[in-house]
Amino acid sequence: MPNFVTRNTESELMDDPSVDQAELYEVFGDINRSNRLLGGNRITIHALSQLISVFPRKSYTIVDMGCGDGTMLRQVVLWSRGQKFQMKCIGIDLSENALTIAQANSIDFPEIHYLQQDILTLNPKDLDCDILLCTLTMHHFHNRQIPIFLKQFVELASIGVIINDLQRSPFAYYLFKAFSAIFTRTKIAKHDGLISIQSGFKKSELIAFSKDLPSMQHQIAWKWAFRYVWVMRTERLTKSYE
Repeated sequence: MPNFVTRNTESELMDDPSVDQAELYEVFGDINRSNRLLGGNRITIHALSQLISVFPRKSYTIVDMGCGDGTMLRQVVLWSRGQKFQMKCIGIDLSENALTIAQANSIDFPEIHYLQQDILTLNPKDLDCDILLCTLTMHHFHNRQIPIFLKQFVELASIGVIINDLQRSPFAYYLFKAFSAIFTRTKIAKHDGLISIQSGFKKSELIAFSKDLPSMQHQIAWKWAFRYVWVMRTERLTKSYE
């Protein structure tokens, strides 16, 4: 029986820089298929829309930390093209192979450009950012590392931060096992999906991390399928854990 009491510390296979680019492309295909079928990225788009409605501007700069193959940013841009504001997007990832794939897939998206950067050594002064996104990235890091980049995220984002990540749950674990048997093609994605869930979070853990960021307003909500969306706003009023 897998352990769901504490977070898993095992690395995911796709984090290995030696993974071939062509194989990584197939893995991203599996991840994107799962997100599309289970509605994972729509959670981030909805939270982004709500945050923008509170802070209306003529233009926004969006930074996606751990952008992978850039799918999240491309969906953000497609959504934004129907809105009454301009959008500039920056995707940041440590993986050179992932960024090569992202750039190739974003030829028709001049709103996006990509940077290779370790988010643990990020200098907020080097970037201009209104809203920062972090989707399915935080669970790749150990508990001791997370407060380091969360403080940098808060300093960087002038409006707010949106984190979309996994709930650590046996229900999610066994549901993904069944789901991946049908919809997931690569061994890496099948393996890493289960590791990711074991590396996910309990709501109490996210609340504990938020205590280190008292200047922000926090809203943490559970979403299907076994996700938490954590929105931090620079409107520093009362805290809400919904």
